[in-house]
Amino acid sequence: MKQVHIRLEEAQVKGIQKLIGDTDMTMQDVMSNALNYYISAHKQKVESQKTEPDSYRFIDLFAGIGGMRIGFERHGAKCVFTSEWDKFCQKTYFANFAEMPYGDITKIDASAIPDHDILVAGFPCQPFSIAGVSKKNSLGRETGFLDKTQGTLFFDIARILQAKRPKAFLLENVKNLVSHDRGNTWKVIEATLRDLGYTIFSEVLDGQDFVPQHRERIFITGFDMNRYGSDVEFTYDLNKPKAQPQLHQILEPLVESKYTLSDSLWTYLQEYAEKHRKKGNGFGYGRPDLRGPSRTLSARYYKDGSEILIDQGRQMNPRRLTPRECARLQGFPENFKIVVSDTQAYKQFGNSVVVPLISEIARNIIEKLSELDRLHL
Repeated sequence: MKQVHIRLEEAQVKGIQKLIGDTDMTMQDVMSNALNYYISAHKQKVESQKTEPDSYRFIDLFAGIGGMRIGFERHGAKCVFTSEWDKFCQKTYFANFAEMPYGDITKIDASAIPDHDILVAGFPCQPFSIAGVSKKNSLGRETGFLDKTQGTLFFDIARILQAKRPKAFLLENVKNLVSHDRGNTWKVIEATLRDLGYTIFSEVLDGQDFVPQHRERIFITGFDMNRYGSDVEFTYDLNKPKAQPQLHQILEPLVESKYTLSDSLWTYLQEYAEKHRKKGNGFGYGRPDLRGPSRTLSARYYKDGSEILIDQGRQMNPRRLTPRECARLQGFPENFKIVVSDTQAYKQFGNSVVVPLISEIARNIIEKLSELDRLHL
């Protein structure tokens, strides 16, 4: 860390003081973020000038720590805009990509987003208000996709799709999206995307073909019917590794003792599991076979690590995965920088995506776009 002294106009100081009062940021946070945004804007400007004519441009929404971005960049696509509101994720994102994501997408005007070919988003799942739609229908009033999705984060994806008309998109969510809110959420999402003029293809895929983790997610891909017509054919044709990844392959040889469960926590987890076993429930900790995959890593892993515990023999309590092992479990490259606390790192990797799976889907989308663009010159 280096200290830098700067002079500010009085109006600038007052503006910073108001920002500090309105948020939980410190003076250091404000100044650091301001510089990071300036550096990011300059880098994006330079990168946009270097973008090759045949490179597909994409935007990274609800970006987290950039797992989706890595997958698309591996196939030559260029990221031209990023949005992520969590300040800890922003810190990790900046450390790895030298770009500070723009904040809350709900406050960003679509006109401020650069033109792009592919919209990429791992959006949070929220229930839609079907009651409001039903009331408008009973009054004989049109609702439209904006009314149907208003108040949800999917609304922001819909308004950006409408305004910018990218050639394609990739959306990622939990596999239970189709049954969420008794199926109403999926019905609105599907109808909205079709109303916007996109052919859509969805499939639940498991990351365990690429990493030693059972992780099922739904992926939704769309192609612009205005450009390519309604008869586009697309499949999630993945090139999977020949050998099934095994958990022992991602473990570090030497791990600090702080990751070993305390006697009290280990006793609690065993008693909790036994209590639910007697009730016929499946709740409890997981100690996976190191020659196979683990359970799904979740954002709550920081609490007790119970879903994935690594056996250390009879003489020691089991341990949590380390943050680096969590990064490997999601397929992040070894040079990916972890610059936050263990707690935040567990949350970030638990909320992220299986990078090599995203990379394969990105390859499929880019190959399909190249084919379609050749046919529709």
